[in-house]
Amino acid sequence: MSGILPTLGPEWSLLTVACSSIPNAEKLTRLQHVLQQPIDWQNLFALAERHGVQPLLYQALLPLASAVPPAEMRALQLAYQANLHKAMRLAGELIRLDQRLSALGLEAMPYKGLAAAEVLYGDIALRQSGDIDLLIHREDLPRIRDAVRELGYIPHTILSAAEEREYLKSGYEYSFDGTAGPNLLEVQWAIQPRFYAIDFDMAGLFRRAVTINVTGRPVKTPSDSDLFLLFSVHAAKHVWGRLIWLCDIARLMTLPSLDWPWIGSQARDLGIVRILRVTMLLANRLLGAPIPDAAEENLPADRGAAELATEIQAYIVSETEFNIESLSYFRLMMRLRERAADQRRFLRRLVLTPGPSEWKAVRLPQPLFPLYRLIRLSRLAARLVGG
Repeated sequence: MSGILPTLGPEWSLLTVACSSIPNAEKLTRLQHVLQQPIDWQNLFALAERHGVQPLLYQALLPLASAVPPAEMRALQLAYQANLHKAMRLAGELIRLDQRLSALGLEAMPYKGLAAAEVLYGDIALRQSGDIDLLIHREDLPRIRDAVRELGYIPHTILSAAEEREYLKSGYEYSFDGTAGPNLLEVQWAIQPRFYAIDFDMAGLFRRAVTINVTGRPVKTPSDSDLFLLFSVHAAKHVWGRLIWLCDIARLMTLPSLDWPWIGSQARDLGIVRILRVTMLLANRLLGAPIPDAAEENLPADRGAAELATEIQAYIVSETEFNIESLSYFRLMMRLRERAADQRRFLRRLVLTPGPSEWKAVRLPQPLFPLYRLIRLSRLAARLVGG
């Protein structure tokens, strides 16, 4: 990735100001200034859709509607209303799932999507809705799979019993298709695949959970301090490629409930201090989010993080796709870890952890499953040489 930042066009400038954390009066002034330039509205709307921030753009431009062409303002309003309707449908599904799982004594915590919208924006309409993400206990997957099947959800990928046992060790999520579309529900017993070598204490996440309301129903979700860690690691896995993830972080950084000494301690234990620094720097540079003094004290500055933030900022605004199976991606994931031991662990697990793609490529009986490591090695080598 190039470390040279491109000059932002008016569409990008408008989008970042609309999503920024600066005071409202200053935001309106900046928006008015950008709106004096020629705006490619179709490009702007495509950017907003790709980055998951259409509702925030609509909210920011509403006070300045007279400065926006009527047809474009109407299109933005329709997109906002469509997102609201989708959010309401998903909320209904979430409540239905929560009622069913609770009745069976199964714990499941929403932590992105609707839950994030409630915690960070106070309104499910202000965050673009995609699917339902639930954190679960690993050992509960078989019962949860049976329970959601009764509600019309079927596994997106069918695994044999032996493959599922292996996947519970190496993977992190199970996707289900619903009547409203594919991958509508994702249940996760870990935050990332095992090869990323960031091993969260899932039992601790459930112990520290807090209660929020989603359209009137109380549900459990991770604490604000846990969310800061989870959202930062999730964004890093995707190279911070969507602005909404930084919007979430910017909102989180303003919450007085964040326990920065605890966050710093957890980050050091997990080896993700650099990831958190990059995340905060990107939120600061792109959205004007202030980095709290307590965060500076507990997550000390890192020259490597500053350099990475500059490279990644250029990527975010370049409107290019990052190939997450390329050698450059794996190198980046290693550079994001500040400890050599974590880098080695990531590389070792990356090379030696087979998954569904290997099982699909070659079908082996369970006694021969150890051979999947060799298949993983050969397939990974072929991808890296080709990419």
